[in-house]
Amino acid sequence: MAKGFVDTDTLCRGIVEDVRKGVFKPVYLLMGEEPYYVDMVCDAILEHCLDESERDFNQTVCYGADVNADAVITAARRYPMFAERQLVVVKEAQMMKGLEDLAVYCQKPLESTVLVIAMHGAGADKRKSLYKTVSKMGVVVDSPVLRDYEMPRWIAMYYKMRGLGIAPDAAALLAEHAGTDLGKIAVETEKMLKNLPEGTAGVTAADIEKNVGISRQFSIFELTKELSARNAPKALRIAAYIGSSAKFAMPMAVSALYMHFNRILKYGALLASGQRPDNGMKAKVLGVNPYFFAEYDAAVRNYPVRKCMSVIALLKEYDYKGKGGDIGEASPEELMVELTARILNV
Repeated sequence: MAKGFVDTDTLCRGIVEDVRKGVFKPVYLLMGEEPYYVDMVCDAILEHCLDESERDFNQTVCYGADVNADAVITAARRYPMFAERQLVVVKEAQMMKGLEDLAVYCQKPLESTVLVIAMHGAGADKRKSLYKTVSKMGVVVDSPVLRDYEMPRWIAMYYKMRGLGIAPDAAALLAEHAGTDLGKIAVETEKMLKNLPEGTAGVTAADIEKNVGISRQFSIFELTKELSARNAPKALRIAAYIGSSAKFAMPMAVSALYMHFNRILKYGALLASGQRPDNGMKAKVLGVNPYFFAEYDAAVRNYPVRKCMSVIALLKEYDYKGKGGDIGEASPEELMVELTARILNV
């Protein structure tokens, strides 16, 4: 999957670079559950396709819920007025009735029209004509949601594109805060950069804490670190703080803990097989920056395979409880502390 998001990023940045140079395809199909790249490409086309003086007569922006395929095709088949090209953008295209009928136009698009079909949280059926036709005649961007474990690497790549470095623990902290919302990371980064000294070349965890408003001391990221080391007093203190937060959601906390212990389990199974992995194999199995290898080396000693499987069984139990199952009068804070204590006692 990591290769997938790198490919998507490379494709979209290539499209943006082309449109800035005035190079356009006749049709763009922008789709996927992650809107960041869909918006990036759509916004770039809107900005660069036409001069401001040309937009009144040559730019049509509509929404899928308000139009049908016939109306879009009619607009796309018009010729530009006093301009080299015209632009037709259909936003929220997944809401449009007869979306597949646009394939008729896409088979023979006008060279003087740029048609953008932008879908949010959805995608065209890859088995059907629209997707196949645009793949041949234009450009398709398919932007799936990234996995949690991919986020620190995506953040590092994003910062590198901005000419910045970011410390591994800072990337992990930002990923924990933003989840898999790429747009949120971009917004938080822009806000933070305005507050950092001019010429800053690298971002630290302290920068994230100060400018994004995250407490590294009291986060799931820090909780997993203390659990790995079996540091009971600090782990329980962090668990109580997390559980008392107004934004706390037990299923999300359990998901983060499961991801962590699942890595430990895979690493432990590898070691139990008699292999002595080098750093390359560790990176492949764990899916984390080498900065965190020492933590996992400690964690796999504290939670060998059997204990790790017991922890994962606990997490399944508390996932059920976190979704309202058999919790009695326990508060979210009590539930989180109870889970942490039981993990420490495995």
